Amino acid sequence: METTFPRLMQQHAQQRPQDPAIREKEYGIWQTWSWSDVARDVRYLACGLASLGLQQGHNLALVSSNRPYLYMSMLAAQCLRAVPVPMYQDAVAAEMAYVLEDANAHIAFAEDQEQVDKLLEIQQSDSRLQYIVYDDPRGMRSYDQPGLVSVAQLLERGQQWDQANPGAWDAWLQAGQPDDVSVILYTSGTTGKPKGVCQTHRSFSSAAKGGMDVDGLNAKDNMITYLPPAWVGDHLFSIAQWLVAGFTINCPESAETVQIDLQEIGPTYYFAPPRVFEGLLTTVSIRMEDASKFKRWLYGKAMGLAQRVGADILDGQSVGAADRLMYALYNALIYGPLRNVMGFSRIRVAYTAGAAIGPELFRFYRSIGINLKQLYGQTETCAYVCLQKNGRVKLNTVGEAAPGIELKIAESGEVLVKGVSILKEYYKRPEATAEIFNAEGWFLTGDAGVLDSDGQLRIIDRAKDVGKLNGGAMFAPNYIENKLKFFPQIKEAVCFGHDRDEVCAFINIDFEAVGNWAEKRNLPYAGYVDLAGKTAVLELIAECVGKINQELATEEGMEATQIKRFLVLHKELDPDDDELTRTRKIRRNFVAEKYAVLIDALYGGKSEQFIETLVKFEDGRTGSVSATLSILPAQTFPAATKGA
Repeated sequence: METTFPRLMQQHAQQRPQDPAIREKEYGIWQTWSWSDVARDVRYLACGLASLGLQQGHNLALVSSNRPYLYMSMLAAQCLRAVPVPMYQDAVAAEMAYVLEDANAHIAFAEDQEQVDKLLEIQQSDSRLQYIVYDDPRGMRSYDQPGLVSVAQLLERGQQWDQANPGAWDAWLQAGQPDDVSVILYTSGTTGKPKGVCQTHRSFSSAAKGGMDVDGLNAKDNMITYLPPAWVGDHLFSIAQWLVAGFTINCPESAETVQIDLQEIGPTYYFAPPRVFEGLLTTVSIRMEDASKFKRWLYGKAMGLAQRVGADILDGQSVGAADRLMYALYNALIYGPLRNVMGFSRIRVAYTAGAAIGPELFRFYRSIGINLKQLYGQTETCAYVCLQKNGRVKLNTVGEAAPGIELKIAESGEVLVKGVSILKEYYKRPEATAEIFNAEGWFLTGDAGVLDSDGQLRIIDRAKDVGKLNGGAMFAPNYIENKLKFFPQIKEAVCFGHDRDEVCAFINIDFEAVGNWAEKRNLPYAGYVDLAGKTAVLELIAECVGKINQELATEEGMEATQIKRFLVLHKELDPDDDELTRTRKIRRNFVAEKYAVLIDALYGGKSEQFIETLVKFEDGRTGSVSATLSILPAQTFPAATKGA
């Protein structure tokens, strides 16, 4: 698109000034900024940042949850042709320090006291960080460090600067170019230090326009913004599509109130990673276990019909009159109230991405009338490569090439991409930029996949993670791990097998789901470590592993990758312990090194292994957790073909 995000914002402000642009829930009350309000505040924020020295070519670091002034500060930086660099709000100071140093940022925007404290800690050893702008003043009354500026002060300062420099704002707005870098988003760093991905106004707005055309997004749509602002998905939905389509974004009061806020807002457009949809279904399942016998019976009957005809009705396919009538009745009694409890009563389009979603989970949401679809993309592609189109939704694919995108599968099986959403470069890393394109200019996604006869893409695994067993069978660990995580009792899994004779696995239980399961059976436990080691819990997980092995036995080429032995870890894998990235991807090599003694025990034929592990607490303290872990054999099955 031949424009910039600030000009899109100004266009909405001129054409529909009083329409709602952003809402925020504060102290239980929804506050609204119209498009004219947003344009005014962005103007004063930009002028205020200019008065602090921010200018073209500079980077503005931001660390905040989803707040109106976070998004407006991003736009303000773009007005100056500076570049916003959002950071993960749950990152520790050392992780932020790396990004601040790499981006050479001398001004940072912080949400509240917690984030200001981290930045002040960094500032003691990094003199480049001259100004910290903070949004929430609670707890900040006694802070008098030089360079601290509240958002209120910045707005006032910007208004004065604007009056003293007439014409500057209009000149900035016109000077911006579509191919200017509009944001730098840092990768999760699964294999090394995170890299800054430079995306332009054109790439993100083209991705937004493509999604808007596929799903008919418009100014009347309404979505809730709760994803980490440093994640590419939030930038696509909460910035790019917001400004291209002109719909309303809603900032929840806190992470803890998202579900309540979702019910109050009733969004028409929604995105969540699979774990959120898994969590919602787990909550429903737990509630149904507590329901009366009649309600459980009615729910079972309704879901049986939904699984049979619900998706066909959603897709507009032919369904018998009797089934359609019963579905309408159950919709009034069961499906409608269920969607309302989840906050999905007005959902027109819902997406999931970031990890595989289980076919049964996918089928459940579509069967009760929620138009849940999958998309596929990466930080380097504006989260925009494939989309599932209405009426063409398959449970085991991530859709077909999105508008403006070309797809190809290399001989190695790697997915190759060309099109409108590809990154401009990695920030200050020309060698790394050159490495992700082949000689013909195709972007190397690093994912292994296959295209079916309809041109729909199925992702198998990260290409670098695909290995081989000693017997020659392909080993795709992420593929098996995702199958395990489809069970509500399993939160994380790590599989091993490359250059080995068999596959073994680490498993994390889902503490809430398994805890509820244990309480229903009067099984006492003292905490995570105790619960994870219970014999009954190990038997429960063994049953799940056995079911996955039975599936793998029916899949051509996967029969030999059945899990032979497994253990349930004594602690949850955690980003604070460097075992997961901030986007909850496994740091596979780190985990293998940290828990080498457990891997040796799995492959050494041991029945148990003692381990003591250092952990980091939220307040920065460290401690340790220890346990003797049981190592169990898994039920395996002879190779078979489906339907045999």
